[in-house]
Amino acid sequence: MQRPHPAARALSSPTERAGLSGICALSHLADRTDPLFTEDAATLIHTASRGCPRAINNLVIQALQATFIADKTIVDESCARAAVNEVIAAE
Repeated sequence: MQRPHPAARALSSPTERAGLSGICALSHLADRTDPLFTEDAATLIHTASRGCPRAINNLVIQALQATFIADKTIVDESCARAAVNEVIAAE
């Protein structure tokens, strides 16, 4: 049986992250010891989402995809901005 990727598990269970600010929740994604998001990216996602959990999830997923496409190992502000633009354009 294949186990789900840790990031997928973290994104699919927001109740485990209840009580954390947006920036803290992003830094604790998948219980990583190394950062997955830069401070600028986390701040941009938190600001753009206005703290709404569904919006945070949508932006985080798009930012992770943008990071993968850009062949980067950490979500930076440019990937987060691409995610914000993509999600806003879809609304």
